[in-house]
This record gives sequence, C-alpha cells and structure tokens, in this order.
Amino acid sequence: MAEPDDYSNRQDLAALEGILGYAFRDRALLDQALRHASYCNEQNRAATDRLADNQRLEFLGDAVLSLTVSQRLMGRFPEAHEGDLSVTRAQVVSEEGLSEVAKLLGFGNWILLGKGEEKSGGRAKPKILADAFEAIIAAVYLDGGFDAANGLVDRLLMSRINAAEIKNFYDFKTRLQETAQARLKATPIYKVVQELGPDHDKRFVVGVTIGDEEWGRAVGKSKKEAEQMAAAEAHFRLEGSDAGRPEKKKR
Repeated sequence: MAEPDDYSNRQDLAALEGILGYAFRDRALLDQALRHASYCNEQNRAATDRLADNQRLEFLGDAVLSLTVSQRLMGRFPEAHEGDLSVTRAQVVSEEGLSEVAKLLGFGNWILLGKGEEKSGGRAKPKILADAFEAIIAAVYLDGGFDAANGLVDRLLMSRINAAEIKNFYDFKTRLQETAQARLKATPIYKVVQELGPDHDKRFVVGVTIGDEEWGRAVGKSKKEAEQMAAAEAHFRLEGSDAGRPEKKKR
C-alpha cells in the first residue's frame, strides 16, 4: 500500500525513538501504536490492505504497565496491603497521569488522526494520548521483550512512581461520591457485570457508572474489593477530566 499523505506531515519516527530511548527492530509496530482508529477508518474505506489501529496494542500495553508498575510499587511499599497497592497503581497509570507524560514528551506530534478528530483537537485529548502511551509500551514489549518494556517504564514513569503516595483502599467510594456530586451532580452506581472462576475462588468484575457513562471497571476477590478499585479508577479519571465527562471507554 502506498503511504498515506498524512505520513509526510509527521515528524520522523527516529526522533520519537530518541525520546523513548529505544530503537525498534520492527518500526511498523511503533507506527501501528500511533495510528488512532479515526485515521484507520478513513484510510480503510478506499484501501485494499487494511491498516490496523492501535486498540489491540493499547489492550496489551495496559497489562504490561499493570505488571511493571505493580512490581515497582511493591518494592517501594513492602508493607502495603494488596488493595492499597491496587488503588495507588491506578493513580500512577490513570488516564490523567499517562496523558500528562505523553503530552510532556510530545507524543501528539506523531499520532495519526482522522480529519474530524484532528479538527476537534485530538492531539491534546487525554484519552488519545493515554491510549497511545499504552500502545507504545506494548509495541516495545513485542519488539524487544519484557526487559525492554520494563526499561521504558523506568525511563518514562519512574518519577511518577517515586512521587506516588500510598492510597487508603477504603477511601475511594466516599471520595468518588463526593467528587461526582460536586462535578457532575450525580451519584455513582456500581454493578457486577461478570463473575469469573469457580465458587471456591471467584472473582467479581464491577463497573461504576456516573450518569450514562462508565467511568471505571475492576476485578476483585469480593464485590466490595472490586467496587473500591473501580471507584479508584473512576476517581482518578474524573479528577483529570477538564470537560467533566469522559469519552466512552472501550471494553
């Protein structure tokens, strides 16, 4: 497939590799990590070979980040309870936190967007920046393995990890309710959306909605634990939302 014209307006990927401190063996992975769905939808209408967007990489990157950041936090807080570590991790890898780092590093200069998303200021949208951040983590993982991804997390997020304060697990449902009432004039609603595993080792998947949008989802050993972790995710997203409403989160 011939390169779309939009590629010619984007900064050289080698410059981004310099910022990341990682040189790709397969630069196509990095390219995919930077392709937003809106861009691919426009290109694929007239293309025989369909371009893949960054959503699958985003999914993998979220898991890699969860593992690497969890390891760092366990080292920093050796006495912390599992639940406290979970909500502290949510603070570090929240949409707000990842988008701040992505914006600081200028990731928006390389993201490929559809024309409508471009006109609406997509390069500065926290969700688009955070998703690209996660996708880049996954691209490095696939290209260079876990050690390479681990090193990238150290370079990009260690200052946030070192600045993180342990968060009390049982504060977040109350915190979220207060924040949701103040910002959205609405009360969070929790719902068990799935149960996983056998009866003797069950896990509960809980989503929390505010108004008509889901703001957080988490898995826990009990409904109470899952609710608290979902509340933590929603709280950090709501705190970092300028508009007061999220874009719909992919599931």
